[in-house]
Amino acid sequence: MVLQAPGWNLAGEAGKRAVPWLLAVAFFMEALDTTILNTAVPVVARALGVPPLSMKAVLASYTLSLAVFIPISGWVADRFGTRRVFAMAIAAFTMGSLLCGLATNIHMLVACRVLQGCGGAMMLPVGRLTLVRTFARSELLRAMSFVAIPGLVGPMLGPLAGGLVITYFHWRWIFFVNLPFGIIGLWVAWHYLPDYQSQVRRPLDITGVILFGSGISLLSYVLEIFGEHTLRGAEIGGLFGISFVLIGGYALHALRTPQPLLQFSLFRGRTFRLAVTGSFLTRLGVGGVPFLLPLLYQVGFGFSPVQSGLLMMPQALAALSLKMSMPRLLRRFGHRRILITNTVLIGVMLMLLATVQLDTPLWRVILQVFFFGFLNSLQYTSMNTLVYADVVDEQASWASTIASTVQQMSLSFGVAVASMATALFIPDRFHCTAEQMITGLHQAFILLGAITIGTALVFTGLEPHDGAAVSQHT
Repeated sequence: MVLQAPGWNLAGEAGKRAVPWLLAVAFFMEALDTTILNTAVPVVARALGVPPLSMKAVLASYTLSLAVFIPISGWVADRFGTRRVFAMAIAAFTMGSLLCGLATNIHMLVACRVLQGCGGAMMLPVGRLTLVRTFARSELLRAMSFVAIPGLVGPMLGPLAGGLVITYFHWRWIFFVNLPFGIIGLWVAWHYLPDYQSQVRRPLDITGVILFGSGISLLSYVLEIFGEHTLRGAEIGGLFGISFVLIGGYALHALRTPQPLLQFSLFRGRTFRLAVTGSFLTRLGVGGVPFLLPLLYQVGFGFSPVQSGLLMMPQALAALSLKMSMPRLLRRFGHRRILITNTVLIGVMLMLLATVQLDTPLWRVILQVFFFGFLNSLQYTSMNTLVYADVVDEQASWASTIASTVQQMSLSFGVAVASMATALFIPDRFHCTAEQMITGLHQAFILLGAITIGTALVFTGLEPHDGAAVSQHT
């Protein structure tokens, strides 16, 4: 049973309406941090003395730490309350941002990004859990769509802000811009966020934390170094094997434990299973695109960071401007039809990025990126809400934990897959020419597009009525 603890000083409908606004502060901060860094990747790489593709460790370490620490977020929120955990998460994220801005080498930057990830690991699922417990299923799609709007302002401003910071200030300011938002978010969360706690004190699955966390971390590390010449093939294979043994060991442990870290019994539900599986596979294809596009624009075409940031804006602008129409689309066509068709269209748009050249008309580039942004936003909204379509209130914490873990794990793997796909087509990533970079990225876009199109097969398992509980009364 989950209770709303005393201290919730906004009452009734006014308090209910305030929840999405409160959560938007944290989502905006996290979205801004990710996109502002993407634009600055080539410049930061030069400042730290590493090749641009090596910066994937900085991006992947953050999303990977989310995947490692998110599984305990549900337990922590139930044990200590959503308000306290959410406030602590914002504090950790803000402190991590400050330390990232003070980093002097890539190893220190990666370590500080992990601290940021610890904070983000609690912000995302605890915020989503608060929404699920505050709003009825029939109101959830509209609430999530509304919360996503401020979160999309970050991606819209991030690329341009990153370009401006890199051009006119020191690159360290791309992290320092988080500080005022973090301070404001911390105050708002502590004073106004509802404090849901569980009466049931379930134990933390320590063994599960160790097995799952170490397995996922090792697997991500192997994907990061795959294709490099620092380790031999046998050593890479051995590390792959160890990671799979750890993850498999966790799976066996979860089946025999009454209160596992991740409640796999939820996968017996068709909509939950297909939504989570499809979400993971889709993000493998598109998760690395924000990392690859700045490389194409800046390293390949020689554009400035500001120009690169401007070219990234249409993607977020499309998602922002068309966000409120998405509930109507889902109500009209249903989750099954939307997800199958939209997944194929995303794959096609990825492949079309391979046609972008230095002399491509600007209007065409903007149009392609605009439609890609709309399709992406529609995809994420559909998958995220489908997760909760048939989940009862008692399972909301488990569902939020699993969905958030898989989402962030797939984004981390998506960056690794995108980097691997590019490395396959670039002879020497340390000394490649601009032409070789363009060719390698174009071929990577085609491969990622094919992977994404294949993901549509997962959603064919949905029934036409699946997701009606979260879309028919919006």
